[in-house]
Amino acid sequence: MTIKNDSFGRFDFVGKAWLFGGISLLLVVASLVYLAVNGINYGIDFKGGTEIQVKFAGGVQIDEIRKSVDDLKLGEVGVQSFGEGNEYIVRFQGRQGATDKETNEILNADLTKIKDTITTQFAAAQPDIRRVDTVGPQVGAELKRNGLLAVFYCLLVILIYVALRFDYKFAPGAVLCLAHDAIITLAVFVAVGKEVNVAILAAIMTLIGFSLNDTIVVFDRIRETEGHYHEKGYGFIINRSINEMLVRTIITSGTTFVSALCLYIFADGTVADIAFAICVGIFFGTYSSIYVAAPLVLLMEKLNAKKA
Repeated sequence: MTIKNDSFGRFDFVGKAWLFGGISLLLVVASLVYLAVNGINYGIDFKGGTEIQVKFAGGVQIDEIRKSVDDLKLGEVGVQSFGEGNEYIVRFQGRQGATDKETNEILNADLTKIKDTITTQFAAAQPDIRRVDTVGPQVGAELKRNGLLAVFYCLLVILIYVALRFDYKFAPGAVLCLAHDAIITLAVFVAVGKEVNVAILAAIMTLIGFSLNDTIVVFDRIRETEGHYHEKGYGFIINRSINEMLVRTIITSGTTFVSALCLYIFADGTVADIAFAICVGIFFGTYSSIYVAAPLVLLMEKLNAKKA
């Protein structure tokens, strides 16, 4: 990125747009391939199952808990540490019966076995079962479908909104920018081994709104600048607009990033996961507002000029 020696000392963002556009395309393709090959680690919200959160007053090793629940032969059971100290989450998918009633009976019986095993074998550590969440597989599948539809309709409404508020040449840049942010953030989130649940979906939707706000601000400035410098060409207009909004973008995104980073460092569990997703999303959202959304407006303008 070079700096032009004019009265504004501006960065030449447009000059490097095609390079960073190629990098963005590569990142999106790599993210989609990674998600297709490795899949998404859904939480019980989307795949169904039972989750038990237990805290011990005394010292208990995670391997001891894992061996105790594995000995029950209840199928695939996962145990992971939660927060600080002797607190753990036990997850199991649950066995299926011939009918819904039989499945519920099996689930209740398995849940009772796990709770009895924990309270009996680790009685000296004073186990405290703090939370038990259960989601059926049909409910989980419905939540997953509704979540995907929510993201799709959100992008569709944004496409219509931007086209009506600005011009059709702005709309593709805004939607592709948001899809770019969501896909890469999801891939990074999955790559570090975190589960995707309803809370994380809400975090991604929040990121879409945050990134859209940043993009709309840049688009507003492009439209204002276009009225004063229409004879200069769209490359100049976009470059000037981004530079004029650069300080605002850095301050806004930087403040939000630092706040989310503090939550990630000092919080635990779902809050930390949401904060991590927001940190990743803010980074790529700020980047895409400069190097994805605005350059796509320039591309649409060039295509429009050729048709004319």
